[in-house]
Amino acid sequence: MRAALLQLCSSDDPAENLGTVREMLAEAKARGADFALTPEVTNCVSSSRARQEAVLSPEEDDPTLAGLRAEAARLGLWLLIGSLALRTGEADGRFANRSFLIGPDGAIRARYDKIHMFDVEVTEQETYRESAAFRPGDAAVVADTPWGRLGMSVCYDIRFPRLYRSLAQAGATMLAVPAAFSPVTGAAHWEVLLRARAIECGAWVLAPAQTGTHRLTEGRPRRTHGHSMVVAPWGEVALDAGTAPGVHIAEIDPAAAAEARRRVPSLGHDRAFRGPE
Repeated sequence: MRAALLQLCSSDDPAENLGTVREMLAEAKARGADFALTPEVTNCVSSSRARQEAVLSPEEDDPTLAGLRAEAARLGLWLLIGSLALRTGEADGRFANRSFLIGPDGAIRARYDKIHMFDVEVTEQETYRESAAFRPGDAAVVADTPWGRLGMSVCYDIRFPRLYRSLAQAGATMLAVPAAFSPVTGAAHWEVLLRARAIECGAWVLAPAQTGTHRLTEGRPRRTHGHSMVVAPWGEVALDAGTAPGVHIAEIDPAAAAEARRRVPSLGHDRAFRGPE
């Protein structure tokens, strides 16, 4: 299977971003991709609640979702929309950070709402309170594809290995980790976390990422780490896209997951234990 990771530098203009992704999907198809994956917040990177209120839509009306479903059907591609920022109708006004798996007929095959919120103080100048604008999901999701079962996650989820173990034990042989990782934590932790999850789960890790300095009309500046990656089930880095936006192709051998799990069958070795006192 040929996977195309779309490395984006999305702005806070959803219409502009949709045009960019459509062009990249056409390129991915022309280069023989079977499955294309976009990063977290494909439709809108923003640090401004006011801007989000102005440009975001609920799922049923979202033009990015509609446009990418139509494009997947036109091209006959499987597509993971890493995530979209969407209105929810919640009383507190918080949005959803929602990932979608789209079939080659344009149908939504699975949805996943990011569970773990990025509420951190990386430095005094770089703090995030994702939970102030987004409400967390509460359900893990796996979905079937022609190349095996896919476990869905988003960005900060990568720091919570129990989620990935549950996905792998539910049959996932591929793990999607679309992201908009910060440059500081990305440089320190991104690759090692992705490799750890691949090794622990004996699964392919597919991690399309946002990159660079994002063009925003409101709010504080935003930069992301890039380095979209594919990691094989034995832990080898099969693709590191660097920091340039573009379409990056990797060959995926579905049988590699079964072989890694045969060699180290740790997914079946869990034991109950007492907690520390």
